[in-house]
Amino acid sequence: MKNRSGEKIKLASIDELLGVVNEESAMEIEISKIHPFKNHPFKVLDDEKMQDLVESVKINGVLTPVLLRMDENEEYEMVSGHRRMHAAQLAGLTTIPAIVRELSDDDAIVAMVDANIQREELLPSEKAFAYKMKQEAMKHQGSRTDLTLGQNVPKFKRTTEAIADGTGESYKQIQRYIRLTELIPELLDLVDSKKLQFTVAVDISYIDKEVQEWIYEYISDTGFIKPKQIAALRNQLNDGPINQIQMLSIFNNCVIAKKVSRSLTFSEKKLTKYFPDDYTAKDMEQVIESLLEKWMQEQSC
Repeated sequence: MKNRSGEKIKLASIDELLGVVNEESAMEIEISKIHPFKNHPFKVLDDEKMQDLVESVKINGVLTPVLLRMDENEEYEMVSGHRRMHAAQLAGLTTIPAIVRELSDDDAIVAMVDANIQREELLPSEKAFAYKMKQEAMKHQGSRTDLTLGQNVPKFKRTTEAIADGTGESYKQIQRYIRLTELIPELLDLVDSKKLQFTVAVDISYIDKEVQEWIYEYISDTGFIKPKQIAALRNQLNDGPINQIQMLSIFNNCVIAKKVSRSLTFSEKKLTKYFPDDYTAKDMEQVIESLLEKWMQEQSC
């Protein structure tokens, strides 16, 4: 609906965008009294974007307050703003504008994840552990995330649907990300570096950690792993445990190429123009083999 002529449009303030209520206000907090959020899943990298942020802080200061909560030692835990605080430190600041809010552990986790999850450059591992933390927090809160769902719908599904809201990802994709937390760190690093396909990594996450270590060794040695290899391995594991040699046998059987049957014939008309009339078929065959042997030797030189 169009607003009436002359009617003022009310724009949301920074505090409102942060979810800060009216009575809250920013204050300068000493950076030395602030510690990172426990098990913070998002990496703070000294990359080009960080350098741009540092230069901005040097010129303009920290424009958006960070969000903190008080800990039991009367110091502060960062909830949202780890990158801003790091940039402030690199810029030489000793204090940072902050909102201090009373938050339970679970509320703090939800706020921390929601403040970071929309960043475009997030790694799969960052999303995986962030979604996992938020899922656990929401379970602790006992939140019903979709009251229209029936009684028979698993709570796990309701929680992942709520996490998916606003992320642009389906609840099934959220579940896949959470599965990545079941990978050993070495395999998860391969996912982050795009050396291991996401969907294959999800399939591997259902496999025992010891076998995952064997899989990592195989990838390190060969440079690849194929979806059909993991599918065959999981099918075999359904029948019971296996050892590393058996796993390698399964993998090798999946990638052995079938020999292509090749046949080659020469018509008599095509051959006789190269040979005297008194040459028999056996004579021509011997000449051809001799010429091919010479050709093969030349190719190897």
